[in-house]
Amino acid sequence: MLNTTEIKLSIELDNNRVPEKLMWAATEGGINQEEAKAFMLSVWDSNEKSTKCIELWTKDMPVDEMKIFFHQTLSSMTETFLRATGDEKMAATMKDFCDYFAEKLELKL
Repeated sequence: MLNTTEIKLSIELDNNRVPEKLMWAATEGGINQEEAKAFMLSVWDSNEKSTKCIELWTKDMPVDEMKIFFHQTLSSMTETFLRATGDEKMAATMKDFCDYFAEKLELKL
């Protein structure tokens, strides 16, 4: 018997279809209708050999927080890349870029 789980995203839009509120739930992970200011979702389409992406953020997402969000996302992707591929050399290059990114944006980490 297969087990399934769900991750749900809810987006409240204004009259111009701009996100005003982002909510998500992953009940198996103990998350029930948490608010978020931004999210990025990427899925791999094996038939097309391409990535499908959804990137949304609320209109009140502060730019300084968006910069931190991007840095943390890039850092997380670097760690995921290493776990998925075992390519330590490229992961180190990606980490160097993340450090450069944070330095150039003067992020306080």
